[in-house]
Amino acid sequence: MIALKDSLGSDFVERVRSIFSESGLLAKARNFEYRPQQQEMAVALAVALEDEQHLVVEAGTGVGKSIAYLTPAVLFALEQKRKAIVSTHTINLQEQLLYKDIPILKKILPVEFEAALMKGRQNYVCPRRLDRAMQQANELFTTSEQAELVRISEWARITRDGSLSDLPIEPDAKVWTQVCSEAHICTKKTCGADPRCFYHVARRRAEAADIVVLNHTLFFMLLGNDEEREDREGGYLFPNDFAIFDEAHTIEQVASRQIGIGVSQYGLRATVQRLYNARTRKGLFTVTRDAPGVTLAAELVDDVDKFFHAIEERCDFKKGREMRVREADFAPDTISPRLMGLQARIAEVVRKTEDDVLRSELQELGRRIGDARNGIVTFLEQSAPGHVYWVERTGKTAQFLTLNAAPVDMAPVLRRLIFRDDATSVMTSATLAVGRPDLAYFRERIGADEATALQLGSPFDFHKQMKLFVVQKMPDPRDAAYGPAVAKWVAHFVTETEGRAFVLFTSYRGMQQVADQMAPFFADNRMNLLVQGQGAPRSRMLEEFKTKPRSVLFGTDSFWMGVDVPGEALSNVIITRLPFAVPDHPLIEAKLELIEARGGDAFTEYSLPEAILKLRQGVGRLIRTKSDRGIVVILDNRVVTKPYGRAFLRALPKCPVEVV
Repeated sequence: MIALKDSLGSDFVERVRSIFSESGLLAKARNFEYRPQQQEMAVALAVALEDEQHLVVEAGTGVGKSIAYLTPAVLFALEQKRKAIVSTHTINLQEQLLYKDIPILKKILPVEFEAALMKGRQNYVCPRRLDRAMQQANELFTTSEQAELVRISEWARITRDGSLSDLPIEPDAKVWTQVCSEAHICTKKTCGADPRCFYHVARRRAEAADIVVLNHTLFFMLLGNDEEREDREGGYLFPNDFAIFDEAHTIEQVASRQIGIGVSQYGLRATVQRLYNARTRKGLFTVTRDAPGVTLAAELVDDVDKFFHAIEERCDFKKGREMRVREADFAPDTISPRLMGLQARIAEVVRKTEDDVLRSELQELGRRIGDARNGIVTFLEQSAPGHVYWVERTGKTAQFLTLNAAPVDMAPVLRRLIFRDDATSVMTSATLAVGRPDLAYFRERIGADEATALQLGSPFDFHKQMKLFVVQKMPDPRDAAYGPAVAKWVAHFVTETEGRAFVLFTSYRGMQQVADQMAPFFADNRMNLLVQGQGAPRSRMLEEFKTKPRSVLFGTDSFWMGVDVPGEALSNVIITRLPFAVPDHPLIEAKLELIEARGGDAFTEYSLPEAILKLRQGVGRLIRTKSDRGIVVILDNRVVTKPYGRAFLRALPKCPVEVV
């Protein structure tokens, strides 16, 4: 680990320190208050950037971490002619950076800089593909799809940025995939010079910007293969850039999803049907009038379904939507030779096609079919080392399957991709520690062994702002009395705060049972009950929770983190159970097995620290500003009855605790 003090004498570091001082530049901003933790984080960032080192920072709620990393990042990017990439997990944080924090800095800092939001290219309509789709509408689309195409075409003439977020109604996916920007179709050569091409306009804006904001998923999608990275002269996504990952506690999970293998039955069917759909008699082979291709594609959709049906027959989904596959050749490979035949047919049609646009469309579909074929072969042979393999039910009614494989241990992968000697990265979040100030657990999981660690507490006075209640007299969750006991204590504590409560569950089914049981109570007490999964999107539920008095929100996984409700609207967070991950997901199960195989203890090395991090996230929903007040309730007596319970209490903010 590098020592922060080694470079503190430099001019850049001292200027950053001065900006965050009690009389510095930031003091001119409205509502500014000097926070030593914010200054310390900004200085640590300046040192890491100057020394080209990696940094991991836990910055407690209220530190003001986004301003702490944006300020040195902007100055360093401008002075060193480098680009700053800021990657987040949630759209909420992206919007906060772009529409609140960056505009503040533009007013205060004595420099001019540009920031750009980067979205995945499939968010953008490609005018060139749209024109072609309109010309070939009869061969490609049904009557209803043609009406959708016309709607998209009319919107494309008036849209400001040409992206899905500007489209008032979500488009038909089958139509959108044929008109959106694609990596090998909408290229610099074909579309780059077209002033109408929304993606390339956005890309040029990102290339010219000093700061680029994007999400973790897109970051790992764009990171590319080893050859592409070598062309970037030591950068991640742009030559000589540096990266700041906010909400870094989600990095391992996102990276494993993007770096692994995923072959979707639905996606493969859709790709083949873009060549020819037997039901609608539309597709690119109709455009090229290729009869052998039409026959091959029509048969292949059935072959794809038969192959996945054979997989399903071997699966036992009793535990949920996922089933782990432990042995190679789980099912006969009836599909990859057929896919290879279709690839050969596409190559033959491409060779005869003089139309450049049509050729690139066909080549892209051939590339996708090749990727799916390779993924299926790898899955069946289990030939990717260090991976865990599983089949997952997907789709709204779980009617399709997806074959998945992911690295069990992400540390060596991320060490190679992110924590390289020729690059600089910063990882930050409000919750990274599980009891040690060196953030060892998080750093080891993501391969940041050599990175500098810094833990900064919150400037909030939790002793005055928050009180923790632990209910000791709770039955065992397997006991019939458990559900009624949860309902009784939820009723007791939401009455105390007149609603204004989040009730966080670890199980969707358990949440529904308590919600059904308590519906009469909430109606009788004129409280507004909001239950996740009952139709409304998360953003609308949050808006209703904030604006309707006496609201109580029942939520599972996605409400434990990334949700911000400052002020009196949220005065009570009830944790129904300690959030231990159920080890029935194949990836979690494989991680536990790997620890045991190495001679470790899976509970203390994985299950416990992961649960502590998630509990800290859930509790962190309560106090969002220095004027917030409220209570946290834990309806799980293991906090006071089990030896490991002390680890949970130690990890929470220091505040009064009452055992009831």
